Amino acid sequence: MMFRNWKNHTPVLLKGLLTLAITLTTACSQDKNATEEQPIADPLPNIVILYADDLGAGDLGSFNQRSKIPTPNLDELANQGLSFTDAHTSSGICSPSRYALLTGQYHWRKFHDIVKAFGDSVFDPEQLTLPEMLQQKGYTTGAIGKWHLGWDWNSIRKADAPSDGVKPADFDWNKAIENGPTAHGFDYYFGDNVINFPPYVWIENDRVTKVPDTMVDGTLWKNKEGKMRYREGPMVTGWNPYDNIPTTTQKGIEFITEKSKHDQPFFLYFAYPSPHAPIIPNDEFDNTSRAGPYGDLIVETDDSIGKLLDTIDKAGIADNTLIIFSSDNGPENYAYLRDEKFDHWSSYPFRGLKRDTYEGGHRVPMIVRWPNRVKANSKTDELVSQTDIMATIAEIVGFNLPDNAAQDSFNLMKLWTGQTSVSPRGTMVHNTTAGKFAIRKDKWTLIDASSGNQNGNLARFNYANWQRKYGYQTDDNKKGQLFDMQKDPEQRFNLIDAHPDKALQLREELEKIKNQGWSAPRLNK
Repeated sequence: MMFRNWKNHTPVLLKGLLTLAITLTTACSQDKNATEEQPIADPLPNIVILYADDLGAGDLGSFNQRSKIPTPNLDELANQGLSFTDAHTSSGICSPSRYALLTGQYHWRKFHDIVKAFGDSVFDPEQLTLPEMLQQKGYTTGAIGKWHLGWDWNSIRKADAPSDGVKPADFDWNKAIENGPTAHGFDYYFGDNVINFPPYVWIENDRVTKVPDTMVDGTLWKNKEGKMRYREGPMVTGWNPYDNIPTTTQKGIEFITEKSKHDQPFFLYFAYPSPHAPIIPNDEFDNTSRAGPYGDLIVETDDSIGKLLDTIDKAGIADNTLIIFSSDNGPENYAYLRDEKFDHWSSYPFRGLKRDTYEGGHRVPMIVRWPNRVKANSKTDELVSQTDIMATIAEIVGFNLPDNAAQDSFNLMKLWTGQTSVSPRGTMVHNTTAGKFAIRKDKWTLIDASSGNQNGNLARFNYANWQRKYGYQTDDNKKGQLFDMQKDPEQRFNLIDAHPDKALQLREELEKIKNQGWSAPRLNK
């Protein structure tokens, strides 16, 4: 889908060749929505985003020397690129973070929750997405793996079926499923949408590869850690979630191999279902970590990433391929019990988990590799967001973002390439649940709620044991929570009572960002 009204056309009166040249030059310089800029790379690089699911700041060996999980391929990627130790997702949960990554806009400007089973697309028809932007610059684009950003399932629902029907017979599986990945910038898609959501079938582009003929039965598969509820809905007989990573990995290998044969640059968004539940590492990865099946599933994910990176190397395109690795949010709340059993804290050294507005909910590993552009074996502690990826890539490919796109995306190109050691981003808004926000500005973080915990009653996870182990005290406060991130990045000491004026300033800044509809510096006019 092309982005509508992306370029204004100003008529000019032609009075000879010289007048034409002058007029067009002036018009181009004044046209704020023009998409043509000089790319900083020639030829344009291939771009690959590898996106994990529920992987924490403390899970990778290159980010945490205490990790009990071997991740040799991601560690090598970090050795070859730039590691970000203060990188954040937009949300502490899945769909919103993916939306923000692919649009450069805070999710909370539109929605907060995950897309439910058979939920509609989160994208507006006219909204410019990262893959649409790259299509306009001549890229071929593909998405493989988890989508979880919605489709128009009513486009295949039979007219006489209940509006909430989820049985195989309620859908015409021969029809195209509208408003999915291929409607928002991806030339190709292969995946199962969400591993524990219906329909349980592979989808290629906008059609199922087989017709679902039965209802899901989650008892067919063993969960190796924790519990998993497979949402009710249609399934293909013989479906097996253990096939997910091996199958999508092979599709990724085929995509890279084929696209590397052509001069046209490609963009691949490869989104893993792991280490999100169900915790189902294939048997060959059992006991490959010292963090239980969760760790083993990360080992399998790392193995898959190694195969994709090896394919890029064998295709001879590594030097002109930009690779970005990160995760959609922090680890799931059973990380408390895992820490107690295996002494592996997935959010190390931070407080909080998935959903939380504490750091562990949204602070994630991030690695960028781009040979001869991004310094190898380098690290930055500067503040960055996944929303910044879109504006940064726009700079790389020479795309002038219109004012109504990527409204919260900062251009980090100079930071990535070492031209500066300071991030242009000094402020960031954190949010998972409607009405519960936090803001980071310079060295301060204000949680504008009594607590950053959004995982409910933590007693069921033996939270008191975790508090004692890591030396935390309960610090809920109706006034909010204020932390000095320079002195206290682990968020141990709530300073809200000591610095009420600072808390007030941060609340005012938060409201300003929320109300003005944008935060990207290019929109300061």
